[in-house]
Amino acid sequence: MQGLERPKLQIALDTFDMPSALKPLNAAISKIDVIECGTVLIIAEGLRAVREIRALYPNKTILADVRIAEAGAVISRACFEAGANWVSVVAGASMTTVEQVVTVAQEFGGEVQIELGEQYDANQAREWRKLGATQVIVHRSRDVEAAGKLTWGEHDKARIRELHDMGFTVTITGGVTAKDIPFFTGEPVGVIISGRGIVQAHDPLVAAAELSDVIDRVWSR
Repeated sequence: MQGLERPKLQIALDTFDMPSALKPLNAAISKIDVIECGTVLIIAEGLRAVREIRALYPNKTILADVRIAEAGAVISRACFEAGANWVSVVAGASMTTVEQVVTVAQEFGGEVQIELGEQYDANQAREWRKLGATQVIVHRSRDVEAAGKLTWGEHDKARIRELHDMGFTVTITGGVTAKDIPFFTGEPVGVIISGRGIVQAHDPLVAAAELSDVIDRVWSR
């Protein structure tokens, strides 16, 4: 584990209104490193969600998970002006769109993350990195869904290592629980996302603290 930084814990707020987003966020905030204004929340509330959360938490990292597919310069600028630090771009976006988003992000001192789909193209990823994208999101693989069980596998670890070696900060997501996290011992994970696991918990602070504590233990070994 030598040399690996502790992953950040990111809360994903994908509720349909601000009150239902803010209640768990405010409860769990002491254990949260990154606040994701999720796609659903931004569709429901617009970039008001980013502006209000930025006003509440001026020192926290905020992701506007708008999943940009085109109009990269316009959409990303609106997100950064609202107070986002990071914006997301879908893997299917053109290289021109990615380049536009990166240019705007650099103007604001922000970062661009690419949301990978089920198909992973290493050569395409290298091009994103050359353009200046700094982050990628790896979802839990669905390859074993037909067997009736979603799980993380060695292929996911290989993907994480390859992307990290390209120079990306790698985020993992897909129903990550405290029990899943030790599977990634020794892996260069940069961010771990929890959505429902915190937002829908009876006590969001307890849920976030459990995740944070496991992250601390795993990455201090």
